[in-house]
Amino acid sequence: MNLRIACVGGGPGGLFFAALAKQAHPEADITVFERNRAEDTFGFGVVFSDATLAGINAADPVLRTALDEFGMHWDDIEVRLKGETFSCGGNGMTAIVRKTLLQLLQERATAAGVDLRFSTEVDLEDLDDYDLVVACDGANSRIRERLADRLEPSYETATAKFIWFGTTYSFDGLTFVHVRGEHGVFAVHGYPIAPGLSTFIVETDEETWRRAGLDDFDVTQPPGASDMRSKEYLEKLFAEQIDGHPLVVNNSRWANFRTRRAARWTHGNVALLGDAAHTAHFSVGSGTKMAMEDAIALATALGDHPDDVPGALAAYESAARPPVERIQCSARPSLSWWEHFGRYHDTLEPWQFAFHFLSRSIGAEKLARRDPGFVAGARRAWTAAHGAGVLASPLTIGICTFAGRRVALDQVAESGLRLLQVSAPPEESGLAEARVALHDGLADKPDLVVVRGGSPLCRIQLSEESRLGRGVPTLLVLPDATDDVVETLVLAGRADLVAGEGVR
Repeated sequence: MNLRIACVGGGPGGLFFAALAKQAHPEADITVFERNRAEDTFGFGVVFSDATLAGINAADPVLRTALDEFGMHWDDIEVRLKGETFSCGGNGMTAIVRKTLLQLLQERATAAGVDLRFSTEVDLEDLDDYDLVVACDGANSRIRERLADRLEPSYETATAKFIWFGTTYSFDGLTFVHVRGEHGVFAVHGYPIAPGLSTFIVETDEETWRRAGLDDFDVTQPPGASDMRSKEYLEKLFAEQIDGHPLVVNNSRWANFRTRRAARWTHGNVALLGDAAHTAHFSVGSGTKMAMEDAIALATALGDHPDDVPGALAAYESAARPPVERIQCSARPSLSWWEHFGRYHDTLEPWQFAFHFLSRSIGAEKLARRDPGFVAGARRAWTAAHGAGVLASPLTIGICTFAGRRVALDQVAESGLRLLQVSAPPEESGLAEARVALHDGLADKPDLVVVRGGSPLCRIQLSEESRLGRGVPTLLVLPDATDDVVETLVLAGRADLVAGEGVR
């Protein structure tokens, strides 16, 4: 295969693809163009779960070798708030300094014979003589935007604000810290990436961010400048949690996360790869992993379709898109959680907050397989508060007492309670209108809000808006109300009662 391949962007995805393609096809002419210097990198650490490494290792053990030699491994997720700490095991992960990973991937690509050109910026017109152009130039991809009318990129912007630091404090593993300060609730995603260095990502809502006066940083400054006022504010706010250690800056500035998609990842001889094609919220830790899996899929497709770039690109997109879409789908509940965590912090007991957080994408049964003790602890706390297990706990609302948390719709209809029926929208774009309808209905002081229809995320959002935001109990009507689903929803405080659709 005598292809000439240009990779625009020297991040993990582009470097990994270039090395894989060159190793498989030594005769190919492969060049990586990176606008920054070889030693430049923004960000601190990248995380991989143990469960996601098999495919990457099978393609090339460079990552496994890097993680074994330089990575920090842990099994527990820790949640801290209000002076209490909760741990949940069975979540094996490894993190590594991003700069270290990039250096190792650069060495691997160079050893394979890839031409790495740093401090070099190129546009599409500069690449006319290449057979394949791989756009791995990040979430703000210029090539993707040049082909926007063909690729149809789109994005959704989260409401939460976030800023990325490091700290010399050493977390034991993935740790989530929640603190209410004088201006509102702030939260940290922290995890170790090297001895004496941890990633420290802070999130908050926009109102809190503005009340704290953190909105005056000049965002027109070029990449590299960091928001020092926010650094000082957050060092003081979290001083007790990180034993007075300083925060470390690296292009640290506030932003709103954007979930990116594209209707098509390829056009002509151009293929999008990694963040240029898609993003998923960093709380699921999948950005670098998805980019490296894209690299494997594209290299494999080229091997399966020699001398047929259009066929290879069609095969690449067909293979790589479905797993990315699954990750983006599973990431949405996690992103939504971070948009509302201040409410959960203020309304839920610490044990329930921890369970609510860790069950945002999985049920109690699966969580118990990871760490039986964590789920057992949540169940004990519920029983101590309610006198019975979750499913068997009675609930009195007004004149009616329900014997358990799973109910039949006939029972509710005949209860004599004043009911507010709310239809959840199928898409999040309809939530604003549904919230207006909910708030209008709550003005009539119903005893119970019945939420049905729509997507699972939209149903839960409306249920929480009622019971956590306004103190009115809720019944969720679901198409499949298994014991696990009912227990998870009620134990987490997402609903008070659950009924199966059509169960009279």
